[in-house]
Amino acid sequence: MTEIFVQKNKANKEIALVENGILVEYYEENDKEKRKEGNIYIGIVKDIVEGMQAAFVDIGTEKNSFIHLKDIMPKVDETKDKIDENIKIENIIKPNQKILVQVKKDSNDKKGAKVSTHINLPSKYVVLMPNTDIVTVSQKIEDKKEQERLIKLVKENLSKNNGAIIRTSAEGKEEEIKRDIKNIEQKWEKIIETNIDPNNNKPKILYKSEGILEKILIDLVEENVTKIIVNDKKEKEKIQKDLEKNIEYKKIKIELKEKEKIFDIYDIEKQIEKSKNRKVWLKCGGFITIDKTEALTAIDVNTGKYTGRKNLEQTIFKVNKEATVEIAKQIRLRDTGRNNNNRLYRHKK
Repeated sequence: MTEIFVQKNKANKEIALVENGILVEYYEENDKEKRKEGNIYIGIVKDIVEGMQAAFVDIGTEKNSFIHLKDIMPKVDETKDKIDENIKIENIIKPNQKILVQVKKDSNDKKGAKVSTHINLPSKYVVLMPNTDIVTVSQKIEDKKEQERLIKLVKENLSKNNGAIIRTSAEGKEEEIKRDIKNIEQKWEKIIETNIDPNNNKPKILYKSEGILEKILIDLVEENVTKIIVNDKKEKEKIQKDLEKNIEYKKIKIELKEKEKIFDIYDIEKQIEKSKNRKVWLKCGGFITIDKTEALTAIDVNTGKYTGRKNLEQTIFKVNKEATVEIAKQIRLRDTGRNNNNRLYRHKK
């Protein structure tokens, strides 16, 4: 059973995704500092940094955003990032030039947002990639015949100059995929049809990405989300309207608990606090430590209290086996993959 809890306070909104009483995802949305990840802008190129093959782009935020040459050049292969070393960024874009970009990584206290000209628009069954002919399929769909069927189906229904990533939820679907492609392409057409004054050299936002709750529902379209529990009447009404727009969401019940601290259910509050701990114990007695820095998140595996029964090799194997499962849970719960480069270090103690 999968449930979503939305706890609205004066300053922010907390969203918890719970599976059978266990917290698996947790997010905070601040009313004053909304996430910009996924937003699409007309930006203005400011400074070219030749030595880094990069540039700073004004998108109308406090800090200028950052773009690398590889995020400007047309993408010809979704799996490859390398570009010709002879290509120079100063020959591709110029200061004061207008450029269509999407935020790929939000800004923080020290850095502006990271942006790219490679636009991705996620939908239920596909992620639309405008201005490319790449069509690829999720690696979680392992059946080769199904991969070929899906790629053929999507190619036949995509408009010219549009590519797509086929999501895992597309497996076994046909008419749903056709409708999904049509809807997401219409959304893209509305974005690029936005009236832009050619004489105006100021940045402009063209599209605001979905909120966290909407993104969760898109990702879980094929899973059994039974209920959304909310503590605020206005928030409940807003969610209700959004759900009514999608046939897939009509079975989801919305429950209002205005006078209750809804995070007390399943001890969600305690689970959230535990998720912030640096050290996470494993069932066997070993533990992992999670250290987040500006550059990366390092995860260290330790045998801790576990000494095993037979030999060192078996002891280390058991600790690492449990650690791989727990690390996957923690990366999802802490939203680590979205915000950091990740390095996993295995430590034998």
